[in-house]
Amino acid sequence: MDSARPATVVLADDHAIVREGFAALCEAQGMRVLGQCADGLEALEMVNALQPDFAVLDLQMPGMDGSEVVRQLRAAGCPAKLIILSISREENTVRRALRAGADAYLLKDGPARHLRDAVSFVQEGGVYVSPLLRGAGLFTEHDDGPADIPLAALSPRELEVFQQLVNGLRAKDIATMLGISPKTVDTYRASLFRKLNVRDLVGLVKFAIDRGLTTT
Repeated sequence: MDSARPATVVLADDHAIVREGFAALCEAQGMRVLGQCADGLEALEMVNALQPDFAVLDLQMPGMDGSEVVRQLRAAGCPAKLIILSISREENTVRRALRAGADAYLLKDGPARHLRDAVSFVQEGGVYVSPLLRGAGLFTEHDDGPADIPLAALSPRELEVFQQLVNGLRAKDIATMLGISPKTVDTYRASLFRKLNVRDLVGLVKFAIDRGLTTT
């Protein structure tokens, strides 16, 4: 992203007052709003057409929900940072959005600073989840589950590499996507094997499948 120009954003929410509120927040942070819409299908078309740096997508919209918009954008290779906006605190709902490829999950009843924090965090390659959801066990194992190190032990970049590896991307493709070298991807992969106590890529994929963390 070119730091010499303001970051651009598309906003999608079926409530105009919410869209306008987030538009004001984005503009207050120096971002430029390229477009607004109230429908998931329109959001998909608008993001593809306008190629914003960010898209803030309501989870529940007519036409197509936010998670499906994210999934289709990712499948098409969309490079935008995708932020889901929702009232839902359900663990499975959050997991679904992140597995689809969302870079951030924000709660509508959270403070305005969470949007600022999310934008800053995902620009650095991280995955941001509202702090109001911390402690909900989102990245930890259930008490009756296997005693593995939780995903919370991973750094934001490690989590990002993890997601791409288990979805079948090769090291060189991940390197291109994240703007790092293939050797750096290999370093992250070795760290993932160590932290998650798996021996190889097959073990990493099994780890993800057992916890419903793959998009396939």
